[in-house]
Amino acid sequence: MKKLLFILISLIATTEVMAAGGGSYIGEKVQSNIRSVDSLRNGAKTYMNYCMGCHSMDYQRYNRVAQDLNLTEDEMMNGLVLTDAKFADKMTIAMTKEQSAAWFNKAVAPDLTVIAKARGVDWLYNFLINFYADPTRPSGWNNLTFENASMPHILWELQGIRTAHFETHTDEEGNEHKEFKNFETVEAGTLSEQAYKDLATDLVNFLDYSSEPAQLIRMSYAPWVLLFVAVFTFLAYLLKVNYFRDIH
Repeated sequence: MKKLLFILISLIATTEVMAAGGGSYIGEKVQSNIRSVDSLRNGAKTYMNYCMGCHSMDYQRYNRVAQDLNLTEDEMMNGLVLTDAKFADKMTIAMTKEQSAAWFNKAVAPDLTVIAKARGVDWLYNFLINFYADPTRPSGWNNLTFENASMPHILWELQGIRTAHFETHTDEEGNEHKEFKNFETVEAGTLSEQAYKDLATDLVNFLDYSSEPAQLIRMSYAPWVLLFVAVFTFLAYLLKVNYFRDIH
């Protein structure tokens, strides 16, 4: 528990360092549903193929993910895992902090185990869908939700390349404010806009699950708890009726 608390605090501090600006544009809401095994599997596949090269999950294990997603060891290790890791290993990566800082403009790619707790699912979803091309940035990309982030758009081939249009307004004190207007597609991606948003939703679902796998256990108990409460309430009502009948 102390280790998870430490990584959560470190994650918040690290992700703040990764941005020079303070943009936090949350334009859309996402409906997270970690009870959807298909969604979790799709999200895990996206994470393994696109995210895990730079982002570890040091407090998650392959065998736990396989168990919760109803995958066999063979399906997990041969279908999703792209390294020589063992089934019981933690989901670590080979890239060091020093390498990350050298490759991403002195920024360290954060561990994603509890990113959904640190940022929230709406923030994560909007971060994934709000990249745009920006030649002024070292990576060539910028993000409405996380302005001046060092992370490039790793899913650009799926979403496509877009530019962002802004309008600048000057307030009464003479301060300029930049307001986002719209995106313009420069190069279409391999997925339609809705298909890409579905992929982003599945990835966010997987990150939400990974931040607290015990959620699935709690949810599986919920119907039985509600049934117990309903039966207990009914029995309590019968006891009340019988008790007051004797009093009268």
